[in-house]
Amino acid sequence: MAGGVFGYANLNTRVRVMYSTLYTPQGFATLNGTLDFSTLLANLKQASYRPYLEQVNEKDLTPRRTIYQLKGRLASDFSRIIHLVPKHAYPTLLQLYRYYEVDNLKAILRGIVTGASWDRVRYVLFPFGTAAVFQAQPLLEAGNVDNAVELLKQTPYYDSLLFAMKRYREEKSLFPLEIALDLSYWRDLWQTINKLPSEDKTQAIRIIGALVDITNMMWAIRYREYYRLSEEELINYTLPFGYHSTQKDIRDIAAGAEISQVLRRVFPDLPEADAQLSSDRHRLPELEQKLRQHLVRQYRAVFLGNPFHIGISMAYLLLCEFEIRDLTILVEAKSSLVQAEEYQPYLLTLN
Repeated sequence: MAGGVFGYANLNTRVRVMYSTLYTPQGFATLNGTLDFSTLLANLKQASYRPYLEQVNEKDLTPRRTIYQLKGRLASDFSRIIHLVPKHAYPTLLQLYRYYEVDNLKAILRGIVTGASWDRVRYVLFPFGTAAVFQAQPLLEAGNVDNAVELLKQTPYYDSLLFAMKRYREEKSLFPLEIALDLSYWRDLWQTINKLPSEDKTQAIRIIGALVDITNMMWAIRYREYYRLSEEELINYTLPFGYHSTQKDIRDIAAGAEISQVLRRVFPDLPEADAQLSSDRHRLPELEQKLRQHLVRQYRAVFLGNPFHIGISMAYLLLCEFEIRDLTILVEAKSSLVQAEEYQPYLLTLN
């Protein structure tokens, strides 16, 4: 069967087991209450992250290496789920996974520009595994960005990077290359979603579209408030699609409309006070956090409805991603002895 009960029954069972191992707010509160990095690490080893942490000698589990090992769980879960989904859903899940490969590529390009060594970069990368279309170390050691782009000739990233190279050379900034990779990634993901059968397409647009809305709105707001891009540039550097957002919303922001009004139109459930955060450029990270908290609630609600579609897998993987982001904040905070009031507002699991 292409999907439905027969296509998703086994996968749904496995994903629900994975979902049950994510931290509850109470479990995360226990982690948050640990006094230091070593105590946090001991607690993490009692949970589903244990196999990934135990792949490394404890003496080598620096904060950076710990974060890398935690990401191994997400890489492993992506790999399992991708190979369990019905055939028609495989391209969409694989493209969703490539988000981390794009992030790796951007980190490598930054490493090239700053002259970073492989030892410095390797554990900053996501452990993408055998699905990777390029080898990270040779790419980092290419010598310069032009050489690195040529090494990517047989990959899905080459055309986007080649198109942006003229501007990179003119501006001596990686920004055109990074935004070219981002825009290409989201367009390709949206194309695969639109090829899905009806129920899967509906669910995927609901889940990924909500993420696109947040990503696109925050891009537009930052371009306007931080970078002062022209109206034309802002439109060119954003996406023309989404779940609730439209190109009109982007054009309105680009043209100078009051951002809070556009946000309330795109996110009707966003409280007035949260929408007003957009009026203060220093509080934009707080606004993005509020939007992501709303997203987490939406993804958790997916598990209460019909389970026989691609949305269950997508929701789980994105919730796992958000959990690891929170754990990354905790690892960095506990290892640096940062006070709770400084980092807690940025945790999704507790809020």
